[in-house]
Amino acid sequence: MNTYNNIYKTANLRRIQYQLQYAGALTPGEAFELLALEPLGLLIDVRTHAELDWVGYPVVANNQYVHVEWTQYPGAIQNSKFVEQLYKVAMPHTLILLLCRSAIRSKLAAEAAANAGFVRAFDILEGFEGKKDDRGHRKTISGWCFRGLPWVSA
Repeated sequence: MNTYNNIYKTANLRRIQYQLQYAGALTPGEAFELLALEPLGLLIDVRTHAELDWVGYPVVANNQYVHVEWTQYPGAIQNSKFVEQLYKVAMPHTLILLLCRSAIRSKLAAEAAANAGFVRAFDILEGFEGKKDDRGHRKTISGWCFRGLPWVSA
């Protein structure tokens, strides 16, 4: 089991290694464990409403899961109110862990959050469903679901 300090240290090392403009990056398991250690932390799911309806969503402790779209469906139009909506659910010092399907949009969202003053914004590596395998399927090689973390299917 990782300790609180080890999780932050590892996330910070990734921040340095990958020259991230936000607090750091966590594996799905580290993110889940960190939320258990920080009950006021939030998992911010930045996927579209459609993705939640079609696929499902992670299960974390009460009041730690929040949905704020990075892009809107249909059309993949960027949510111009993302930062404003983030400020409605979190303070600049709140631990926020950003999650999307495959850890692309969550990186952009973490960067936007950091630029808006959120000093504890972290990306969740691998995303909820992870990368596609050789057959084009997700949830088979990486991601929150693949790692066996709790989630509810649609």
